[in-house]
Amino acid sequence: MTTQNGKQRAAASGARPSEPAPMLSREEDTRWAMLSHFGAVAGCIPSLIIYLLFRERGPFTAQESKEALNFTLPLTVLVLLCYGLAFIPAIAAIAGIAGVIVWAYMAISGLIGGTECNKGRPYRYPVNLRLVR
Repeated sequence: MTTQNGKQRAAASGARPSEPAPMLSREEDTRWAMLSHFGAVAGCIPSLIIYLLFRERGPFTAQESKEALNFTLPLTVLVLLCYGLAFIPAIAAIAGIAGVIVWAYMAISGLIGGTECNKGRPYRYPVNLRLVR
């Protein structure tokens, strides 16, 4: 390869074209899919990170992390909204309790989904908005 002034670029620079990441093994694919569901305890961030990093490396991880992300994203927004409304004195108690109930539902559902994925079975949440296609 030559530069604009005709000199060859030094091969000793160590720069190689980036290679695609290797595909996940069956066990790794199952593990990352399970962790994307278990991450519901912390909201939508774990499933988003797993979806963005591993969606092209394993089909089961791509499917399950997208399912977990679609489930946790609206609920995380709802929990944050409830916690924000908890700063208004007139509705603080109701909003705080509602936030905890929504978080508990999200966490328990995520644990159930992760348990199913650990067995190698795909999991579908009973109520899920398909925001990420």
